[in-house]
Parts: sequence; structure tokens; C-alpha cells
Amino acid sequence: MFAIVDIKGVQYKVQENQKLYVPKLAEEKGKKVEFDNVLVYSPDDTSFEIGSPVLKHKIEATVLEQVKDDKVIVFKKKKRKGYKVKKGHRQQFTKISIDKIS
Repeated sequence: MFAIVDIKGVQYKVQENQKLYVPKLAEEKGKKVEFDNVLVYSPDDTSFEIGSPVLKHKIEATVLEQVKDDKVIVFKKKKRKGYKVKKGHRQQFTKISIDKIS
């Protein structure tokens, strides 16, 4: 059983008891979240339900933790001008566990 769900503009293929990183959610650690933008649902690997645009299934998940990705360095320089800028960025994610696809 699997489903393809849209979470904050990104599509994920999810299965029960799967852990994945999604763009940062406002919920705290241990809270239950529900996603209802299910695009495709398959109870087995032979039959599919395809939404137009979404189905009436729901994905129930638990927030495990809030994490940050590795740092990405952005470095700008203009030769012979003395211009240098170094910035860093760490993208924030939420780790969730898929509990139930209904």
C-alpha cells in the first residue's frame, strides 16, 4: 500500500511506518498531523486510484523532530574590485513518521 501526497508543495511517495523529511511544519515534537492532498492511492501494486485533482484519503503522521540540513556556503566575488561576500544557509526540515493511510 502506498500513496503520493502533496506536502507544502512537494510530492512524496509514502508508505505506512516510513520516516521522511518534509519542509518545516509548525507542529511541535510528538504532535499528530494529517495530510489530505492525496494525489494517487494504491491499496496494492496492481490497482491505482488517481485523483482529479485530489482523493478523499488521508495520511496520518507523527512529528518526530525538527532538524536542519547541512550548511551550504554562498560565496560571491568580483575580481580586482575587492568585493567578497560569504554567506551560509541551513534549510530547516521536519522529520515525520507515517502512521496510517486511510
